[in-house]
Amino acid sequence: MKKRKKVWFIAIPIILILGYLIYDGYSQPSLTSIPGQFEEVAFIRNEQNKGGIVRIYAVTVGNMTDAAYDVAADLFPINDYNSVTRIFFFDKNKPFPKELSLDPPYYDTTQYEAVHILKRTGTN
Repeated sequence: MKKRKKVWFIAIPIILILGYLIYDGYSQPSLTSIPGQFEEVAFIRNEQNKGGIVRIYAVTVGNMTDAAYDVAADLFPINDYNSVTRIFFFDKNKPFPKELSLDPPYYDTTQYEAVHILKRTGTN
């Protein structure tokens, strides 16, 4: 009888911790849950890992009046040590790039017009 109680004293906290981890993993915000109807349409990253990591994203915005650009940009990954993440937001109702380049200006500026541009950098 005492062994059974010891098992439950160990099993119940483990079950609760696992339940919390599963809940926390599935309840994280995503780009679609932020006001503005965001959708990632293009991404490019530099190949080599010597030096800083460069990530460039193209994201469409369906509702620009309610769009929370900073909240959306915070969901994109950023690393320390000279890494840079650039997010270009485009109107969903206008043409937007489906391919990006690592070299500036990163997309064809004669065809596409970004409505908002954010840049995040690593701290170290």
